[in-house]
Amino acid sequence: MDLWTVLALAVALSMDALVVAVATGASLRLVSHRQTFRLAWHFGLFQALMPVVGWASGLAVVRFIQAYDHWVAFWLLGFIGGRMVFAGLRPKDEGAEAQDPTRGFTLMLLSLATSIDALAVGFSLSLLNVSIWWPALTIGVVTACITAAGVHAGRALMRLRMLPMVADILGGLVLIAIGISILLEHGLS
Repeated sequence: MDLWTVLALAVALSMDALVVAVATGASLRLVSHRQTFRLAWHFGLFQALMPVVGWASGLAVVRFIQAYDHWVAFWLLGFIGGRMVFAGLRPKDEGAEAQDPTRGFTLMLLSLATSIDALAVGFSLSLLNVSIWWPALTIGVVTACITAAGVHAGRALMRLRMLPMVADILGGLVLIAIGISILLEHGLS
């Protein structure tokens, strides 16, 4: 694969991570370097590892996983999005800090949900007899960079006082919409 093809693939795969990163940045009161690093690192790592897993699994598993990968992504994104919507609807305690989506179980679920498409790409690359290492590294680095930029873009939107009261609700609805679009893209099969 040439450089431009790999970069285009990496950017395309990182779009879900970008949307989640913007929503995350918008939902946080402050965005620290540590939060940015955690989200970018995990999203980049999962995006780099999933194609390797898909590639290593090869043809034997592709038919099994491909039949329901979109449902897994939908349920993960729907669950996390639903939690965000619920959190946005609950009355806020002025002194309390909102849950940090760059930590713990939520971070792991977001990382997994935004990288499931990369698993299918790994399967595809194994069918084409393409070495996975260069594309996986590129996908991971590009996703990490785009995620870091997305977190700060989301925070910048909130600094402009754009919808500060409904950031969690909008972020959750965006995640649910991504899950639905994945289902629609795969024909609800």
